[in-house]
Amino acid sequence: MADLSVEIGKLRLKNPVMTASGTFGYGLEFAELVDLGKIGGIIVKGTTTHPREGNPYPRMAETASGMLNCVGLQNKGVDYFCKNIYPKIRCIDTNIIVNVSGSSPEDYAECAERIATLEDIPAIELNISCPNVKGGGMTFGVSTEGAASVVRAVRGVYPKTLIVKLSPNVTDITEIAKAAESEGADSLSLINTLLGMAIDARKRRRALSIGTGGLSGPAVKPVALRMVYDVAHAVRVPVIGLGGISSPTDAVEFLLAGATAVEIGTMNFIDPAITLKVAAGINTYLEAEGFGSVREIIGLVD
Repeated sequence: MADLSVEIGKLRLKNPVMTASGTFGYGLEFAELVDLGKIGGIIVKGTTTHPREGNPYPRMAETASGMLNCVGLQNKGVDYFCKNIYPKIRCIDTNIIVNVSGSSPEDYAECAERIATLEDIPAIELNISCPNVKGGGMTFGVSTEGAASVVRAVRGVYPKTLIVKLSPNVTDITEIAKAAESEGADSLSLINTLLGMAIDARKRRRALSIGTGGLSGPAVKPVALRMVYDVAHAVRVPVIGLGGISSPTDAVEFLLAGATAVEIGTMNFIDPAITLKVAAGINTYLEAEGFGSVREIIGLVD
């Protein structure tokens, strides 16, 4: 068995495979289907300071090799999470990470500060890249100034590992990455979904309630892989790669491109045990290729 452990900031992951926010609920929903303790980390669904109803239905549409969604960060707010969800997930034997979103730097910071008080939550993933909300989200993630303002506000109140999730819907993602790093991000995760659209030809109207949504799934993998490679070569902090990973080979490609860990999203809907299969597949690859540790292959492609 190869050593699959990696470090992200102060986090130590038993293996480099995590679940992506919004695709695995709070983990509890999958407890009867997969051994949660064997996953490197579980990033729970997006949490905001105040409850959000999300966008109207329909808010999902299937596409070739992927899907569009415009859920809109539906959640019951950070108070509900702290009181009702946290006690149920705090003892899961893996890293539980909360995806945090907001509508202003102060809003992000308020939510992060609340999460910081939870002893068994070692990290947050700061979502400055959601394309499906009118205020906040991608508004901050598409400019260096916006990204820096949010990371700066959250870093001021959040002492644990801070992961910043980046948007692909930008001209140069490396500039956004460097801005987040300069303000104290411990790690960067990318990519979030690509902004897209689907049209219902029979009804002659757009398929999603707000017109556009975030594209995820295998279709986005080449874009995600290129951006992970670019960012990993532009910053010094660890990079977490995601976007269309559906097999161990996909995950290995992201690691070779420079990712220290990966997240799996859309494939969780198809195969709830995909994270464990990918982790096992990474081990198989390492053993077959003569590597003793996953850390040996990170960034091997120059």
